[in-house]
Amino acid sequence: MTPRPVSVLGLTGSIGTTAAGILRRYPDRFRVVAASCGQRIEAFAPLVREFQPELVAVEDDQGALRLASLLSDLPHPPRIEIGMPGQVACATHPDAAIVLNALVGGRGLYATAAALRSGKQVALANKESLVVGGTVLLREGSAGGGHLIPVDSEHSAIFQCLQGPEAGRQIQRLILTASGGPMRTWSADRIQQATIAEALNHPTWQMGPKITIDSATLMNKGLEVIEATLLFGVPVDQVEVVIHPQSIIHSLVEFTDGSVLAQLGYPSMELPIQYALTWPERLPSTLRPLDLADLAQLTFEAPDEERFPCLRLAREAAARGGFAPAVLNGANEAAVAQFLAGEIPFGQIAVRIEAALRDAPTAEPGSVEALIAAHEAAMGLPVS
Repeated sequence: MTPRPVSVLGLTGSIGTTAAGILRRYPDRFRVVAASCGQRIEAFAPLVREFQPELVAVEDDQGALRLASLLSDLPHPPRIEIGMPGQVACATHPDAAIVLNALVGGRGLYATAAALRSGKQVALANKESLVVGGTVLLREGSAGGGHLIPVDSEHSAIFQCLQGPEAGRQIQRLILTASGGPMRTWSADRIQQATIAEALNHPTWQMGPKITIDSATLMNKGLEVIEATLLFGVPVDQVEVVIHPQSIIHSLVEFTDGSVLAQLGYPSMELPIQYALTWPERLPSTLRPLDLADLAQLTFEAPDEERFPCLRLAREAAARGGFAPAVLNGANEAAVAQFLAGEIPFGQIAVRIEAALRDAPTAEPGSVEALIAAHEAAMGLPVS
């Protein structure tokens, strides 16, 4: 069997590190031809040595010089590109059949759009690509021959439920599960004053700081609602969210005949990443078998959009469409960065997003570039 060539964007992040374990386990199935990282050059260098990609991308000139120094003894060092053009070069590597986009934030859209236009199979962990790019991204991707395989555990669960004969059956509802984050049982007043350490203390998943804050505000689930409408072609009122603290059921699909299919497993990103890489095949993983008797109890509750207004704001943006989701995401990225920098209290995140949405353009976007411009404008909200 000839190994499939893969490009991994964000190899040193949590998704990329898990992907590296899968690629390492199946060297006969995959060959890394391109890879990128942000600023973690010391962690990136040994991975470059191990997987020997032909092309790599880093964030800036300083990182490129440091990486070149660490790899100077290699007989055939990789070509090093810089910044977003470098990410795009990795995403469009002529040999890459699969592009795993594990970048964080809306700027990952550049690489997703380029990969889809180049006809790649994109294993998408960068949910902001779809949130910002919307139907324009999907339309351009379809024209280029590319297609998306979701990596988010919730969308991977739905995607798995829709394989085989279920793919052609009509969807009644998509039900996304959410852990509820670290503040699930807190009062509204306490949530407003949450500290950075409290907001980063996720009860179930180990993730990067930005997505962990999004989980605490429930914006992560709101972004996933928008993503689900685009991936699976359903209106926002057919996408529901339920709080499921155990994070065992990763999402459910209800069909028009009343049947409900769900995908279950212990909390781990290994399976959705691996399935996106191996689809339509399934290969053994390192996950322990699910023991329902040991779990004993699975619980569910409705989300409280009064205490967690970001979920409501995301639904409103999905219903409005156009530029609204891009503005929502840009304002959220700015507000989360301000919170993590200690510049605003936790409760101000939703306030700033709502203010940005009020000013979102009402015209229909004509291109991915126009959506990126709206997103980046929303990221420039001032700190008061």
